[in-house]
Amino acid sequence: MPKNEARLNRVNEELKKEISRILTFELKNSKVTGLISVTKAKITPDFKYAKIYVSILNSKSVGKTMEGLKESSGFIRSQIAKNINLRVTPELIFEVDDSLEYGAKIDKILKDLNK
Repeated sequence: MPKNEARLNRVNEELKKEISRILTFELKNSKVTGLISVTKAKITPDFKYAKIYVSILNSKSVGKTMEGLKESSGFIRSQIAKNINLRVTPELIFEVDDSLEYGAKIDKILKDLNK
């Protein structure tokens, strides 16, 4: 594993933890509803952008929640800048991670096949 890759992985983990914390305790946006978990963070090698994959449960509207996250990305970014010491604080791009639902769907299909 190249040195830079190890650093990217560390930063990804740190971002994931910090964004989870911010979403849970600091974000006050009425559009963001439901249980949001950060499933993955993937930062570009130049540290300019980070894709943040979130799984949203029990939300009134996933679309509205995503919109709220995009609107709040500036606030989230400023909190990251305060709490994680990076030369460049990455621009955040939120994506819905539906791998959990996908996994549940496949589980259901497999169970139906076994019957």
